[in-house]
Amino acid sequence: MPSVTRTAAEFAAGLSYSDLPPEVARRAKLLVFDTLGIALRARRDAESTGSFIAAVKRLGMTGGAATAIGDPERYTAAGAALINGTLAHSLDFDDTHARGSIHASAPIVPAALAAAEEAGASGARTIAAIVAGYEVQIRLSLALGPSDHYARGFHPTATCGAFGAAAAVGNVLGLDAGQIESAFGICLSQAAGSMQFLADGAWTKRSHVGHAAMCGLMAATLAAEGFRGPAQAFEGNAGFLASHAPDPDPAKAAAGLGAVWETMQIAVKPYPSCRYGHAAMDAIIGLRAKHGLRPEDVQEIEVGLPETGWKIVADPLADKQNPQCIVDGQFSMPFVAAAALINGGLVWDDYEPLLADDAAKALCRKVRPVVDARAQAEYPANLAAAVKVTTAAGAVEDFVAVPKGEPGNFLTEDELRTKFDGLVAPYLEPADRAAFADSLLALESADDVSAVLRLSAGRPAGEPAIRAVAG
Repeated sequence: MPSVTRTAAEFAAGLSYSDLPPEVARRAKLLVFDTLGIALRARRDAESTGSFIAAVKRLGMTGGAATAIGDPERYTAAGAALINGTLAHSLDFDDTHARGSIHASAPIVPAALAAAEEAGASGARTIAAIVAGYEVQIRLSLALGPSDHYARGFHPTATCGAFGAAAAVGNVLGLDAGQIESAFGICLSQAAGSMQFLADGAWTKRSHVGHAAMCGLMAATLAAEGFRGPAQAFEGNAGFLASHAPDPDPAKAAAGLGAVWETMQIAVKPYPSCRYGHAAMDAIIGLRAKHGLRPEDVQEIEVGLPETGWKIVADPLADKQNPQCIVDGQFSMPFVAAAALINGGLVWDDYEPLLADDAAKALCRKVRPVVDARAQAEYPANLAAAVKVTTAAGAVEDFVAVPKGEPGNFLTEDELRTKFDGLVAPYLEPADRAAFADSLLALESADDVSAVLRLSAGRPAGEPAIRAVAG
């Protein structure tokens, strides 16, 4: 009987576009579309990008043939994977998988695209590879037990993402099962990602997702050249699962591959903040609209969360009620609750003014997050929340089990395009923005992935409008 690692490798090696159910192929394409819109905005607007790009250039990762989203300069494949993976996660606006408590696309899509540019792969081939990466990455997180993995200080998007990226790149490069198994073994010495960033709002959560994308690309490339990694990287005595969680279930790392598509359980974010706060934001936005709630009338906002979410966005409360930077705000239930009540939503451009606003800070101090039994009962299938807003006139409350953007409440293509346009509009002319969007939404028909990605940089001054790329 094949090992769990070998089974995952065989799946990744054998998956083709024709194997994908139509709904899975379409969903993956929409996830790529969403991811690259986020990355483009982050290339121009995330406060961490300037120093990161400078370091990549200093490390000599320019001069290749690969694309960093939104950048006219060319990079090595490793450099592009590193940059794009970091950009995709820099706004914390990228997709999530609830049961896996993981961001699926940020490490996998950039790795697959860098490999596709190197190999001259088609859009259809790239979509299949991305799905292979999703299916491996998500199952690894489920096998670990996300709460246990977090409790040890690990960020599963980064740790599991390296293996998913290796699966995706291995598929693009046409590696056989033995080579992908070796790539997984190489990743075993590379997978990393610490939650210590929560202590002070550091930028490492962003960079170690890019690192995962680059590591997956490197591992698959090493394996392609015959470099050997250890077998049983997942379930071995010193393997990933045993070393990164106290009570893993290795069988989950390969269960249902090719029959159950976890890709369809990936959610997209309507708000650029930690997913654990989104159900509460939906509830607050709804209560605000229904009851005409005003920030100045609020005495208290009680927010009930599942325990894992509470630990990430609500503890320690004094710090969460007083965010000092964007990363703090993204992982603060009090801050995003205040934003939802003040603005009726949250977009990336809200952070800077709200973090400097005394009234918003005062409202943060009125938010009291708790662990809620109803939300806990929904976890991990749904990242639910209960909200109770108290004013002098009384209290109103709501419970949201399935936040907007989850698979059972997914964004429409029009809503995704609105999100994309809102992110990209400041930096691409309308015709260029439309060409890039249209090409991504027809990715399965593209013969040349590089031609699609180059549209993200727009056109130099004086050149005619770029046309969409079709196969």
